Amino acid sequence: MDNKIRCRWCQTSEKMMHYHDTYWGTPLHDDRELFAKLVLDLNQAGLSWNTILNKSENFYAAFDNFEIAKVAQYDQNKVDDLLQNAGIIRNKLKINAAIVNAQKVLEIQQEFGSFESYLWSFVNGKTLQHHIADESKTPASDELSDKISREMKKRGFKFTGTTVIYAYLQAIGIINDHVVSCFRYKELSQ
Repeated sequence: MDNKIRCRWCQTSEKMMHYHDTYWGTPLHDDRELFAKLVLDLNQAGLSWNTILNKSENFYAAFDNFEIAKVAQYDQNKVDDLLQNAGIIRNKLKINAAIVNAQKVLEIQQEFGSFESYLWSFVNGKTLQHHIADESKTPASDELSDKISREMKKRGFKFTGTTVIYAYLQAIGIINDHVVSCFRYKELSQ
C-alpha cells in the first residue's frame, strides 16, 4: 500500500484502486472504448460499480471486444446467448440497449466523424474541472448530463438517463470529479 491520497470510493479493493488510479477520469478519445464504457455504465444502473468492474473482462469477451459494428448487428440468437452468459449482467433490456446504442454510435460517426467528436463537442474538447473537497457533495447529475441525456435520448439511445450519463462523463474524463485532495485530481487538472 502506498501513501497516496485517493477518493474514498475506490478504497474497497485493489481492483477498484487500480481502476481509479489509471482509468477513471482520464480523458478517453477512442470510439470503441467510449462505446465500451457506455455499455458498462448502463449495465451499472441499479448495481454497484464494483459488480460491473469485476465482470468487465467477461463483458469484453461476450460483446466481441465492443467492436461497434459487430454489436450493432447482433441478432436474437446472439441476445439469447448473452442472456445465458453468467459472466455478464443478464438483463434483456440492457443487452438490447447495448445493441441499439451501437447502432446509434454508428449513426453519430457518420454525422460527426466520430463518437468522440460528438461527446467532446459538448465541452468544446476540454475537461470540466470540478473542485470537490467533500466526496459526499459529488452530484449524481448536473446541467451537462441533463443536456447530453436529452440529446442522446432524442437520437434513440437507451439507458442514457442523466445519472448514467453523469457517471459516464466522470469515467471518460469529460468531468474531473476526483476530490481536490486526491493525487489524480492534480494529475488530471493540468
